[in-house]
Amino acid sequence: MDFQSTLFAANTGDSVAGQLSPERTQLAHGAWLDVQHDWLTGADDIFAVMLAQVPWRAERRQMYDRVVDVPRLLHTYVLGEPLPHAGLEQARDRLSEHYHPELGEPFVSAGCCYYRDGRDSVAWHGDTIGRGSTHDTMVAIVSLGDPRRLCLRPRGGGDSITVTMGHGDLVVMGGSCQRTWEHAVPKVASAGPRISVQFRPLNVF
Repeated sequence: MDFQSTLFAANTGDSVAGQLSPERTQLAHGAWLDVQHDWLTGADDIFAVMLAQVPWRAERRQMYDRVVDVPRLLHTYVLGEPLPHAGLEQARDRLSEHYHPELGEPFVSAGCCYYRDGRDSVAWHGDTIGRGSTHDTMVAIVSLGDPRRLCLRPRGGGDSITVTMGHGDLVVMGGSCQRTWEHAVPKVASAGPRISVQFRPLNVF
């Protein structure tokens, strides 16, 4: 495994989420982006547990005239399902408490993506299958493992932005972001394993 674990100064061995104090960037069209680096303490342990215990699955999807492999492994924990590590439960609860004044509801699901190396990726998209297609909402992403770039661009054209998500980092996409912007994790020449955990409210996909 290429990933080399990093212990943060704030990491005392307890896998809990730290104080939430993200930096917000206002985007066009009513979207915004919150970023907080080194948020999740105990990230090493959470990464190891998820790698070993999440029932990762490979998927195939229709792409134009052929069926292709999805370039990452997946699993989703839906409403009411226990998460694989207590630190993730605490992270979800702290996010729900912090963002409730704006969101008005808790985060209830956790979509997990396992990027095995630099060849794994996710193409440009927005989470618009559910309510994100018509309503403002939030998607909170916790990154574990090797750093990867999260790229965002406005739908219909405009300047793009990039955030490098490192081990234990938090990024929250809010406002109209899912329907007015797109995001992607591009392939890279070389990278170690990374796990992305996306906390979402009910019926946001």
